[in-house]
Amino acid sequence: MIQPFKVGDELSFSHVVVQDDIARFEIGTVHPVYSTFALTRDSEWSGRLFVLKMKEEDEEGIGTGIQLMHQSPALIGHEVIFTATLIEVNKNEVVTEFIARVGERTIATGKQWQKILKKERLEKIFEKL
Repeated sequence: MIQPFKVGDELSFSHVVVQDDIARFEIGTVHPVYSTFALTRDSEWSGRLFVLKMKEEDEEGIGTGIQLMHQSPALIGHEVIFTATLIEVNKNEVVTEFIARVGERTIATGKQWQKILKKERLEKIFEKL
């Protein structure tokens, strides 16, 4: 694992809400807005942006936790800007906080954890399942 970052560094990306992101279950659509499920998926990606630049060729990241507070809806077509801030690196664990905004409006905040492991070790873990 390499460490090109320092605590406080930020990485951002944007996501435009599409039909596949709306709140729906097997019984149908709940609301035509960005679902908490899809928002959580994209929030995890914001932390993974750090992992992608920290892992070496023989390593891979794996999510170990996420906390998300969904505070406001986003409609189809809205551009959501995710900003992740590196708050801790503890050995092979990468911890970030994130904020998701549509314009100046915060739609979600949270924290997430990922670990960077050797690919070989991950394969052995998966084989034992």
